[in-house]
Amino acid sequence: MACCCKVICLGCAYADLLRQLDGKLGMTCPFCRQPRATSEKETDRNYMKRIEAGDPVAMRQMGAKRELDGDYSAAFEYWTKAAKLGDAEAHNQLSIMYQEGKGVEKDEGKDTYHMEKAAIAGHPGARYNLAMQEGRNGCDERSVKHLIIGANLGHDMSIEMLKESYTDGDISKEDYAAALRAYQAAIDATKSPQRGAALDAQSKGLVRWGKSSEL
Repeated sequence: MACCCKVICLGCAYADLLRQLDGKLGMTCPFCRQPRATSEKETDRNYMKRIEAGDPVAMRQMGAKRELDGDYSAAFEYWTKAAKLGDAEAHNQLSIMYQEGKGVEKDEGKDTYHMEKAAIAGHPGARYNLAMQEGRNGCDERSVKHLIIGANLGHDMSIEMLKESYTDGDISKEDYAAALRAYQAAIDATKSPQRGAALDAQSKGLVRWGKSSEL
C-alpha cells in the first residue's frame, strides 16, 4: 500500500526498493515518489488526506486500523463509507461484522447483502462464503456455480472445494476440468520474475511485506 493509498504489487514494490537502495536514494512511495511516512501519526495524516478526497481505499484501510485498535464503531463507519463507494473489501468486512456481531447486532440479511455485493465486485473470499452459505442451505448447484467463479479468480479454497464436489458427483468431469484450467490461468497471470524475487527475498528474511505490500 502506497502512502497515497494506491495498491502496489509485491514485484513493483520490491523493484522500487532495489532502485532506491542501488541509487542510495531516500525512501519514497513507489507510486507518488513522496517521502515515506516515518511515524504512525504521519501515516494517519496521509490516510485522512485521502479520505477527505473521497478515496475508498483509504477509508477501508483506516477502518482496518480502527478495528485493530478495538474501535469497532469507527471501523464500521469507515467501512460503510468505503462500501458506499463500491469497495469490495469494505463490503466483505461489513459482512463479517454482521455475521459475527462484532460492533453491531448479528444480522443474517445484512451479512448476505454485503457478501453478495463483495462477490459481485470480484472478491473471491466473499464468493467462496456465498458458496458455503448455499451449500448449508442445501442448494448444491448454486454452491458449485459460486465455487467455479471463485476458481476462475484463482481462489485456492474454491478449487479445493470443487475437488470435493467432483468427488461427490456434484460437478461434471468436463466442468471440473474447465475450472482447473481457469484456476491455473488465473494463478499464472499473477506470476512475474519481479514478484518471484520479492517472495524469495521475503522467505530469506531480507524484507517484510505487510498485508498491502508494505516494506
